[in-house]
Amino acid sequence: VQLQASGGGLVQSGGSLRLSCTASKRTSSNNAMGWFRQAPGKEREFVAAVGWSGSPTYYADSVRGRFTIARDYGKSVVYLQMNDLKLEDTAVYFCAVDRKAVPHRQVSDYAYWGQGTLVTVSS
Repeated sequence: VQLQASGGGLVQSGGSLRLSCTASKRTSSNNAMGWFRQAPGKEREFVAAVGWSGSPTYYADSVRGRFTIARDYGKSVVYLQMNDLKLEDTAVYFCAVDRKAVPHRQVSDYAYWGQGTLVTVSS
């Protein structure tokens, strides 16, 4: 399974970006998908995840209320709408395919990873 993420870029604090991720194989449509991020010098951390059918959705406390994860039902495409971006949201964002249909929050629960897309928030 290959994942292609896009939509990253440079945005001012308070702005918005929408990330997209497409998985190459249909089999991943039966699996949960998630977004993680990694800032320079920090470990990769959970951002959001969604079940195979579009629910349930889980969010990290740091992004809840600002970010929204969604996917097309039964498809291997996942989106991350990021609003009210903050300086601390600057990171490389990775999409990933969970090993199961129900989403999880741990890196080890994900079997396939995309290459990452850089999000930079400026003041």
